[in-house]
Amino acid sequence: MTAVRLWIAASHDAAHRNGGWAFVRAGLGEPMGWAGGDRRTTRSRTILSGFLAALQDLPADATLAVVAPRADALILHTLLKPPEKPPEDDLDLRAVLGKALEGRTWTLAVGDPAGPTPAAFAAAWSETASGKAKMGGAFQIAIPKTNVAKAKGL
Repeated sequence: MTAVRLWIAASHDAAHRNGGWAFVRAGLGEPMGWAGGDRRTTRSRTILSGFLAALQDLPADATLAVVAPRADALILHTLLKPPEKPPEDDLDLRAVLGKALEGRTWTLAVGDPAGPTPAAFAAAWSETASGKAKMGGAFQIAIPKTNVAKAKGL
């Protein structure tokens, strides 16, 4: 069983409705990261999209330790422990994520993106991704390995 650590963050501009996400992952070979974003979106959809991207190539037996800023962790928590009244937004993403997480062991913690940590690195990249999405629309891109190598705490 492989233990994977994931730091993920989203950024959302409510006035312009653009959002960006970014994650850094460690535990499967070299640390790696991705960023993406979209126009006309919500914070919830943004973090759920980023989480789905982070799960895409994980081995089925990998355990996952997720760290996210408070606002994002509150959204992701609804996947870990569904509330009595299920969320009514983003049902398409929630269904795909439900299948991707089925049978997977994972934990969720609130991370502070203020210090020099992988959480801060992901938060900074999510801000950049949000701006790129505002100007150019939907995208996903690998964060250069040289940048990921500079993330403190990996």
